[in-house]
Amino acid sequence: MTIDTATAGLRIGTAPDSWGVWFPEHPRQIPWQRFLDEVQAAGYHFIELGPYGYLPTDPDRLSDELAKRDLEISGGTVFTGFHKGDDQWQRAWDQVLQVATLTQAMGAEHIVVIPDLWRSDATGEALEARTLDAGQWTRLAAGHDRLGKALLEEFGLKQQFHSHADSHVGTRREVERLLEATDPRYLNLCLDTGHYAYYGGDSVQLIQDHPDRVGYLHLKQVDPELRFEVLKNDVPFADAAIDIMVEPPAGIPDFAPIIEAVSSIDPDIFAIVEQDMPGVDIDLPAGIATRTREHIFGCTPLTRTR
Repeated sequence: MTIDTATAGLRIGTAPDSWGVWFPEHPRQIPWQRFLDEVQAAGYHFIELGPYGYLPTDPDRLSDELAKRDLEISGGTVFTGFHKGDDQWQRAWDQVLQVATLTQAMGAEHIVVIPDLWRSDATGEALEARTLDAGQWTRLAAGHDRLGKALLEEFGLKQQFHSHADSHVGTRREVERLLEATDPRYLNLCLDTGHYAYYGGDSVQLIQDHPDRVGYLHLKQVDPELRFEVLKNDVPFADAAIDIMVEPPAGIPDFAPIIEAVSSIDPDIFAIVEQDMPGVDIDLPAGIATRTREHIFGCTPLTRTR
């Protein structure tokens, strides 16, 4: 069988996170104009918005800046903590009104939703218990179903839930419990291959077990040995991220089987390179991003730029 790789492969993009951008503003982060220039030079076409306020929030200005560099937006990001109680809805919706409006204006279709961490990413302090009780799981699932329904009906956007290190949804059992408790019309996964492997998850197996629940990918690799040191010594993920999330192909999992498994389900799914590098020297990411794209395109033909 001949495969038309122009249409059959996943769209490979990148994100501000791969340039060490975690905040709308920070003196050590790369200026947004240089970020866009380097994304273009590295050979990518699709990017995420990153933290709201890092890139211009005026739709016309952002459209102009993207067009200058032949770039497009794949999605935006919001943060939620629905397990904490009913007051969390307004906090989430306030973000949605900004992020979803801009995402929609850019012609993108996805909102990546990241759950609150149980441990502070600023101080490493434990903020709450590491696991949820039954009532908290119920609130978590109900909140995400409500959010996904509202995103779809009011903005035409799809909610893609991102399991995360140091959050309440990270292991295979936790991810599957969330999937079992939520409506596939309103919540599917942004499968982050590095965060899922951080807790021993097998991305290919998850894709095979739940082919209809994977709507978006973050491509990332984790150091298979260092993760055990980090977990054993209870090192906060924010402190370990720049060391444990490594430049491909130095870590796990292999990207080719994941890309091929998802491409067989839906070749229109985005696969966004997102290497966690908080605090990185701003002169390093461009080279890493370029080499990572070359590695991905070299390991499987089921990849495309746009």
